[in-house]
Amino acid sequence: MVISEQFNGHASDRRGLSRRSLFQIGGVAAAAVSSVMLMPGKSWAADNDVFDDMRTTWVHELIGAGYDHRAEPFASKLAASGLEGRTAWDTMAPSATSLWPDLPIAVGMNSDNINNSYQRIKLMAFAYAQPGTGVTGDKALASAVCAGLDWMVANAYTPTSPQYGNWWNWMIGGPQRMLDACTLVYSHLTPAQVSSYMAAVDAHVPTSVGTPEHIMTPGANLIDTCRIVALRGVLEKTPAKIEDAQLAVSMNFPYVTKGDGLYADGSYIQHGAVPYASGYGEVMMRGVGQILALLGGTPWEVTDPAVQNVFDAVTLSFAPFIWNGLVMDGVAGRGVSRGLSATTPYLASDHSRGHFILGHLLRLALSNAPSMEQKTSWKQMLKGWIERDTWFPYISDSGAGIPDLARMQALINDPSITASPEPINSRVFGMDRAVHRREGWAAQISMCSSRTSFYEAGNGENIRGWHQNSGMLYVYGFGDDQYSDNFWSTVSPYRLPGTTVSTKPLANSAGGDWNKTAPTNTWAGGASDGTFSVAGQDVRGMLSSLQGKKSWFLLDDSIVCLGAGIACTDGTGVQTTIDNRNLGAGKTRSLTVDGVVQPIGPGWESTFASPKYMTIDGMGSYVFFGSGAVNAQRTPSTGSWSSINTGYSKEEITRNYLTLWVDHGTDPVDAGYSYQLMPGATAAQAAARAKDPNVKILANTESVQAVHIPSLRMTMANFFEAGSVGPITVSAPCSVLVRKQKNTMSVYVSDPGRTSSSIVITLDEPGYKAVSNQSGITVISTAKTVQLLMEVDGALGTTQTVTLNH
Repeated sequence: MVISEQFNGHASDRRGLSRRSLFQIGGVAAAAVSSVMLMPGKSWAADNDVFDDMRTTWVHELIGAGYDHRAEPFASKLAASGLEGRTAWDTMAPSATSLWPDLPIAVGMNSDNINNSYQRIKLMAFAYAQPGTGVTGDKALASAVCAGLDWMVANAYTPTSPQYGNWWNWMIGGPQRMLDACTLVYSHLTPAQVSSYMAAVDAHVPTSVGTPEHIMTPGANLIDTCRIVALRGVLEKTPAKIEDAQLAVSMNFPYVTKGDGLYADGSYIQHGAVPYASGYGEVMMRGVGQILALLGGTPWEVTDPAVQNVFDAVTLSFAPFIWNGLVMDGVAGRGVSRGLSATTPYLASDHSRGHFILGHLLRLALSNAPSMEQKTSWKQMLKGWIERDTWFPYISDSGAGIPDLARMQALINDPSITASPEPINSRVFGMDRAVHRREGWAAQISMCSSRTSFYEAGNGENIRGWHQNSGMLYVYGFGDDQYSDNFWSTVSPYRLPGTTVSTKPLANSAGGDWNKTAPTNTWAGGASDGTFSVAGQDVRGMLSSLQGKKSWFLLDDSIVCLGAGIACTDGTGVQTTIDNRNLGAGKTRSLTVDGVVQPIGPGWESTFASPKYMTIDGMGSYVFFGSGAVNAQRTPSTGSWSSINTGYSKEEITRNYLTLWVDHGTDPVDAGYSYQLMPGATAAQAAARAKDPNVKILANTESVQAVHIPSLRMTMANFFEAGSVGPITVSAPCSVLVRKQKNTMSVYVSDPGRTSSSIVITLDEPGYKAVSNQSGITVISTAKTVQLLMEVDGALGTTQTVTLNH
């Protein structure tokens, strides 16, 4: 039985599980992890100094070091921390059933109150331990912290307490906060108190490494558990516990080929089917960095060489989804629904989520484990992101912790580190995501298949995210507030940019929580040469009969978007949203259609029969191929964070939207669309592109979608079944990118559907004889045509390549 990350935060009763066995790993797994390396001639178990040093390390991890607490941004944050701690102290009123009257604790009640009670104790401990809080070093406050800890282990979080409600509060959230508080007031605790607290942790948190019955899957929950067990060992000076954590942390390092964890291509999956570099990936990177810091320089230092996979993930898995400090929402799962209010959306936005990741990456960059080359590269990358994040600067982020702020401020002030620019590259991931970067803008595509989810809902979160992976096309670089300024609380869930959906009404959390309803299509993904990409999706509707084919061709200054074979029998309309631009609360943008500026005041709506191009001022342009009507509308949209996340604010928020869409009608048969998105392009540039598109559409059918770009001598195609287009013939479904340069021809192929064992690709390209580069593709013949064989078993949808010479 495997305990998957899908249960993290799941409100289920876990009493039937063996808590001890959750953390166990077996002989095969144990063989892959490193052992504890003891220094020759020294018995560390009897040496208290190492434990004291580790506690000091953790105190610095919690409250920071090396900063001037009297200077900003630290002084105001420390004062606020002091106020929080004093408020918790003033309102603490122990009774038979609670430490705080508003947080009653009893079997059958909300187990969040256990976690929340420990959080308030931790706030008090922070106010005591941090400088400049107004109650720094207050012995009465420290005594109150100890009294609170005593009450919890005597009445709420006892070794014999039955686990009820959300398991996470018992096994991760509660003990994490308890151990942090213990560390901060350690000098005020007696050995008996420490032992009683650790006994409670042992009762509720898996603690043993041995022969397994159960294994936690790699990821956030496992790394959090490792952190708890390691710190528990430090506080009671128990080497065996630290060894357990040191062994188990290595379970996060190896690449996986299915389910949760890191993949060799940079994919990161949690909850079995959700791309999650943000959220759970962020927690995993935080945990790894913290454990490396805690164990570094001790006999339990992590020496497993597979930790290099985590270091490589900085550039493979995380950096591709960070843009000027924010992290793209396509890898945030249900986290996109966590907003605070109309006036402070940035505190729970893509920017704040990105800032957490940046802080964790800098912690890694300052550790001793990675190579100097990697650390320098990361610092340069981080400094560039920080300098370019002008919408919500990192230093002004009240959610950033003081240790992270101190490290980041030092980086900003370090003249030896030169900020690196955003890279120009393109990536397609096996987790049904694509990212494309150019100077001044970036795009990210969210798709889904039988391997990934339509969307993620759970715990009352993201309850209207039904179509988030139906081909959503995010575009960044034009203010960076499109998705940051209350987008998810106000946008129509049926009109997400780039998606093709049925407008069939869906209930909140339709399809079930925790990815209960999976897509049935297998084809999603694409091929890339690292500079250009072709991506595609055999789209299916959430609880709908909708089906169709979608492709994106990611070029130098544009993205060609094709749709074909769109059909539905729901008895409702089907639409493709070209864009749904968040204009904010009061901003305006002009819309130009074929040279005419439209009067887009509030409530404006129009249909254009066959536009050549449309330009949204300050954002970019759309150039249309062929005939077909396009609808446009400017309208206010009102919502609240509670409308998409039951635990958040009910405050009503209104944002204006400029929407462009293609109406395929009710129950369409073989409908389609074709247009070229030009991010940042002016109306004049769009008019010129409409006259000379520099793109030839070779096919736009339900069996194949393909384009040729003459200026690049490049042909790109998505084959949803075996067939031919232009010079390319394939024996099975695949994505193909062919590019010629002088005397060479490079061919890039992937199997997005993962349904074939091998694919034969035939190119009507004579004259090529020598092979200069080869990866995963065998050259069968170069006679009159080039014939290639790609063995795709185990390729996991990744791109294979071959380069031939005349």
